[in-house]
This record gives sequence, C-alpha cells and structure tokens, in this order.
Amino acid sequence: MNKTIKSLFLVLTVAFVTSCGPTLKVSSDYDRTVNFSAYKTYSIYNLKSKGSVNQLNEDRIIKYLNAEMAKRGFKQDNHNPDLMVNALTVLKDKRGVSATNYGYGGIYRPYGFWGVPGYTSISTYDYKDGSLVIDMIDAKTQKMVWTGSGSAEVYSKPKNPEQVISEVVGKIMAEFPIGATH
Repeated sequence: MNKTIKSLFLVLTVAFVTSCGPTLKVSSDYDRTVNFSAYKTYSIYNLKSKGSVNQLNEDRIIKYLNAEMAKRGFKQDNHNPDLMVNALTVLKDKRGVSATNYGYGGIYRPYGFWGVPGYTSISTYDYKDGSLVIDMIDAKTQKMVWTGSGSAEVYSKPKNPEQVISEVVGKIMAEFPIGATH
C-alpha cells in the first residue's frame, strides 16, 4: 500500500465519526490536582505518526488542535508556553474474525419435527486500526497533565478528510477539563 493511502487511512482512523463509518472510541485522563484555569498559553510540538500520515493530514490535525485550543481561550505562544501540546497518530494493520451461526432449521409438523442440522460460517477480514492521541504537558514541570485519545477501525478512506479530522479532534478535545467557550 502506498504512503499516500496509508496516510489518508491514519487520519481516517480518527475519522470514523461519519454516520456510516465505525464508531470512534474516545477516552481521556488527567491530573486532578492541576488547576487548568491557570494555563493561558500553549505550543504544539513534536507531532509524530506511526503508520504514515501525509503532510496534508498532519497540517489538518495542527489546524484543528489550534482551533480547539482557541475555543477554550488559549493563546498560542511558541516561545514561553504554559502547555505543550503533542499529537501522535498510529495506524496498524489488523485482521478480524467473524462467525455466523445458522443453528438448526426446521418446521414442526403434527407428525414430528423435520429439519436440517445447523452450521457455523467463519470468515476473516482485514482493516486498519487507527488512533489519534493528544497529550498536554505542563511546560514548567515537564509533567503530563492531560491525555485524550480516539480510536476506530478504518475500512476505507474518507471522502472528506478535512471534515473527519475536524470531528475527531473535536470529540477528543471535548474531554478536556476546560470546555469550549464559543
């Protein structure tokens, strides 16, 4: 599979939020002793991808991270930030197994039960398991204060990666302790 398709799949990993796509599973964790309202500035650093994300999708992730941080009242400061924001994308090839049990079939007749024995059909399928992880580190203490992730099974590339990435980043950031103000 070429790099461009792999790159698209990764961001799609996070893009399964579309109505006919797989379900995006979002989770987060944070240091409950931290006063998040004390943070005012941030900087995005060290964006990494495992499984190939192309530059266009990397730029989209940064664009929507910036938008989500602005919605929460943060200002970007690349020289002296309060928070350092990192995003990591991971795309893995996976194989799934499905089984369909056809059970016993038949009809009851007044003179007895007539039917055929059942059977189980087993099949495998390939898919991509994609994740986007967003970490926030306190710039002074160098300790992680928040992490959020979204993951989903990806079966095809999205028709609109811009929309998918926007939705995925938005759903992950919805878990951040400071909600959007506008």
